[in-house]
Amino acid sequence: MISIRRLEQATPEERHALARLLIDSVEGGASVGFLPPLSLEAAAEYWQGIFASLGPGLVLWVAELDGRIVGTVQLAPSLRPNGLHRAELQKLLVHSSARGQGLASRLLHEVEAFARSAGRTLLVLDTLAGSRAEAIYRHFQWQRAGEIPDWARHTDGELHPTVLFYKRLVP
Repeated sequence: MISIRRLEQATPEERHALARLLIDSVEGGASVGFLPPLSLEAAAEYWQGIFASLGPGLVLWVAELDGRIVGTVQLAPSLRPNGLHRAELQKLLVHSSARGQGLASRLLHEVEAFARSAGRTLLVLDTLAGSRAEAIYRHFQWQRAGEIPDWARHTDGELHPTVLFYKRLVP
């Protein structure tokens, strides 16, 4: 059974599961700020920083399959006076063993519902050009705004472009 829930604090087991999820995603080629090999210590340190930052400017959800964390997503609502209508989607991750079961769809739906209820009408994100993630966002009606060359180093050691996406939310 799939469940999606907002996570504000995490047990050591949940943090370990999130670290393993991040490692799986990086090893699978996800462009999420890290290069393989990603150590368990570095992944755990990343999540420690995330949990220290949760609050009005950062919200985190996890997807669980039969009680096991297999997906996550973050939303960073803008806190600036001129940007209170927007938020940035970050780190949509689904474990390789759980793909194809609708987890990305469920996580995106949850984020969009939360953003709408918080009065956000515009979501933005960036992702590796040509990636599986780019196809997923297009499938869920995100609009491609453009591409920035040489954005991030990828697993092949080369610099690759990122694609900027946005999605307008109807209140």
